Amino acid sequence: MMRTASRWILGLAAAITAAQAQTDQTASSVEPVRTYTLLGEDEDWSFLKDPSLRQDLWDPLKYIPLGPDGWYLSIGGGAREVLEQVGNDNWGKQPYTNTFDLERYVLHTDWHFGKYFRTYVELKSDWESFRKGGPRPIDEKKLDFEEAFVEVGAEEGDNWVAVLAGRQQLNYGSGRLVSIREGPNVRQSFDGARLKSRIGGWRIDGWAVRPDLDKLGFFDNVPDHGTAFWGVYATRPWRRRVSFDSYYLGLDRKSFTYNRGTAQETRHTLGARLWRPVATKESDWDFDYEGVWQFGSFGADGIRAWTFASDTGYTFPSVPLKPRISVKADISSGDDPRSHSLGTFSPLFPIGNYFGVIADTGPGAVNFIDLHPRLQTSLPKGVSISTDVVVQWRESLTDGVYAVPGFLLVPAGDSRARFVGYRPGVEVRWQIDRHAWLQADYGVFFAGDFLKQASPGRNINYTEFWAGYKF
Repeated sequence: MMRTASRWILGLAAAITAAQAQTDQTASSVEPVRTYTLLGEDEDWSFLKDPSLRQDLWDPLKYIPLGPDGWYLSIGGGAREVLEQVGNDNWGKQPYTNTFDLERYVLHTDWHFGKYFRTYVELKSDWESFRKGGPRPIDEKKLDFEEAFVEVGAEEGDNWVAVLAGRQQLNYGSGRLVSIREGPNVRQSFDGARLKSRIGGWRIDGWAVRPDLDKLGFFDNVPDHGTAFWGVYATRPWRRRVSFDSYYLGLDRKSFTYNRGTAQETRHTLGARLWRPVATKESDWDFDYEGVWQFGSFGADGIRAWTFASDTGYTFPSVPLKPRISVKADISSGDDPRSHSLGTFSPLFPIGNYFGVIADTGPGAVNFIDLHPRLQTSLPKGVSISTDVVVQWRESLTDGVYAVPGFLLVPAGDSRARFVGYRPGVEVRWQIDRHAWLQADYGVFFAGDFLKQASPGRNINYTEFWAGYKF
């Protein structure tokens, strides 16, 4: 019923705005930058207070005046449909082909009451159909709040401070440790408080939150009272398009399971990142280098873990197909259960598609060494193609293989094989316009010696078709 209602809401909104656009849409000699961001809360449509700038079907909903200057409402949202097929999931522990449908609907309202006060509310409705074994926690959430927070403060100028309280999403840096989990059907939300600020050239955020537990029903999500998450993240531009990030993250979990066992975990993370964005005008290098050290306690033992991640590429924007050639090389520590310190690195709350294709099947960024070459090309009419291969080994031979968010998939057992396997893949995306897109992914994970010794060791076949729309 809620799925049908979501479709009716989107259809009704489209009909209303189509009628309004016939009278409100006028020609303008200046076309502002109109961008749909990963987080709807980051969008700024205040320029549409000038009716002459309304060029799009949805513009009448993006700026609805509420009275005094600076008082307005912005409405947005979108839909995403995914057809996913996985053969031999978890390398044959589910020895069949699982074909299922995933649907995501979001609708947000952004209320601005003058310069210093704002309320943002986003609803989410995520559905799964036909999956053998039923929906996983990342697959279905019938209806609930994705975000619902109040913000006090003004985000403008060289120095400012704003405070947010309520349910919200966190997304920082490369997304390797703090992300909204965009790949899977259900995004990750947090309940708590966050402070955002800009001090000179620095952008500094701090927060204290609990992750949101997604239950399958209607408005039944609750904070995970067994987990606390806090941190500070700072970033600033440096020179020659290079930027620098540094951060501290704290995590306390009453119970978590690694290869060595289950216990209470308190983990502290210190990290630094140096990065340069992909070139868009002239041929040039880009890179993203990140190093992390973790310490704390796991039951009666300590924690000593680390990771280093790199992504180095070169783009040719002025030649046909605008190719980008890149290589990722990453390593994260694993555990030796004979020691009194847990050595397993934890990615905390990572981006869902950490290694691209086969995003939600694993292996994840735990106890691994990988080499990941990639070729990206751009065709006319908004079509892009990415081909890559990921080759993975275990960093520690006494630790297992984990899923993307850090859950143990295959224990180490008696195997001393290092090679986990390799996965060639291809992704084709068509950005039809700034609203709509289509995408197809295909990959095969060929099991290596470790998976053949410690699990059924079958190859995973993965196919996925996506369709999305934002307004």
